[in-house]
Amino acid sequence: MIRPGVTFSLWMAIAILVVLNDFVGDTWIAATLSVRAVEWYKALVPIPYVAMVAIIHARRTRGDDWFQAALLAALLWSTSTMLAGFTYARVAYEEGAEAFFDRLGFWWGAPYPLLVLVLFASPLLAGWALARHR
Repeated sequence: MIRPGVTFSLWMAIAILVVLNDFVGDTWIAATLSVRAVEWYKALVPIPYVAMVAIIHARRTRGDDWFQAALLAALLWSTSTMLAGFTYARVAYEEGAEAFFDRLGFWWGAPYPLLVLVLFASPLLAGWALARHR
């Protein structure tokens, strides 16, 4: 069953975690690590939390319409979390769009695309796994 309220509330939890994690990475962690290490920190720390939230979402949206619910979550979580990260960087550090999109530069080893991929794929994979075991 599609439950937009569940999808939105779980996304809010993810967005708050990602923004707070970026804040911690940019303030406390950045003082001791290199820029590349901080970028990896900001991308890898939220991944287990995103997986847990995706499992919660899949359990709450079981049923015949699991794919539609998972696709809604995948599209909402990945794009709007990127938007929340951009808004945080814009408000806190007055970064422009070019600086934010530089975080997506997988050609130089940026880890941020990994987080975006996990945000997109985790609701689909969790929904598929739980639908298979019905």
